[in-house]
Amino acid sequence: MPVANPQALEFLLTRRSRPSKTLRAPAPDAEQLKVLLTAAARTPDHGKLEPWRFIVLQGDALQRMGKAAEACGARLGKDAEACAKAANAFATSPLCVAVIEVQKPSEKVPPVEQTYSAGAVCLALLNAALADGWGANWLSGWTSHDRGFITENLGLADNETVAGFIHIGTEGKAPPERPRPDLDAITTWVSE
Repeated sequence: MPVANPQALEFLLTRRSRPSKTLRAPAPDAEQLKVLLTAAARTPDHGKLEPWRFIVLQGDALQRMGKAAEACGARLGKDAEACAKAANAFATSPLCVAVIEVQKPSEKVPPVEQTYSAGAVCLALLNAALADGWGANWLSGWTSHDRGFITENLGLADNETVAGFIHIGTEGKAPPERPRPDLDAITTWVSE
């Protein structure tokens, strides 16, 4: 039986993402980020396929991604506000880790389980950053789903897609608590 870890449970009960627009420098350095990535890579992974990988975006790469997001939005017919919001998510980010889902052939592990594992990596990385005292936010949106954008700007193969962009930095402003789900409304207890 695992040993109880009340501090970890308290963290999970009170964790709160930090809006990416409030994140500032500094961001974790390479050694600090490796610890967070190591924690994220401990996620459930049926079949040990590692159906995910990381692309760390920083500095000029984030500026390039911001410009590309704005151009992508224009190509998709998004309004100027949506284009600017997507561009700023990258251009003002101190650090962004693109979590890449990598679908791998497997008779044992269906594609949907590989997708779940990639999503779990996103949450594990987000929580690791928050637990380490950083501000962090998991974003996706239309840039992560546009095949042209992710292929051209991240060099993804046909079996790869973006599970999420995890923005990490120093919290500029603490967000207010938000409403949480009503457990009684979403929980069914079955005993027979």
